[in-house]
Amino acid sequence: MPNYLFVYYGGMSEAPPPTPAQQKKTMDVWMGWFGKLGKTVVEIGAPTKPGKTVSKAGARATGKDGVAGYSIVKANSLGQAVNMAKSHPDIAQGMKIAVYEIMPM
Repeated sequence: MPNYLFVYYGGMSEAPPPTPAQQKKTMDVWMGWFGKLGKTVVEIGAPTKPGKTVSKAGARATGKDGVAGYSIVKANSLGQAVNMAKSHPDIAQGMKIAVYEIMPM
């Protein structure tokens, strides 16, 4: 069964950092979602901080719509992995998830 990379986009804002209670609530929602995915979760992953995009022209800030984090899951097909991503509770709040099959090396 192939592995799929979930790349989370969104959630980077100028808003003040969340309170510890807000962080806990968010983490509880995410962990509940991972719990529903069960053994298909290969790596929960981690959130990311704002970064830079590097090209021949140089480096520039990624902006508020940059990568917000990643996870790795197992699925039988890209379609199944996409359906798993669609079930993420933060999709309703505007988060986007790009889904990529990871090629074995």
